Amino acid sequence: MARASRKGTGPTRCPSCSAPTLTQWVGDTAAVRVTADLTPLTPAQQAALRTPNRLIWCLITGDHRPARLRWIHTWHPTTCPHPHVTDHQCTAQPTTLF
Repeated sequence: MARASRKGTGPTRCPSCSAPTLTQWVGDTAAVRVTADLTPLTPAQQAALRTPNRLIWCLITGDHRPARLRWIHTWHPTTCPHPHVTDHQCTAQPTTLF
């Protein structure tokens, strides 16, 4: 079985609400497919949005590398220079009739 690529796609827009998102596989052993909003969060926003089913991710960026999501563990530095983002939850109303 071939290993799944962690690169995922580049930043795109949600087809329903047009919010900027990034979809990637995050993790090494038990990877999780994540679609995250690219809007950076303040620490207060992170605390308000974090739930057991909605995680906060560290968005690693740089001049010569593509954006990449990483887990935020208990040992994640509190002075992390990278923006933190959360899972995307589309706010658009469904457009189907069935």
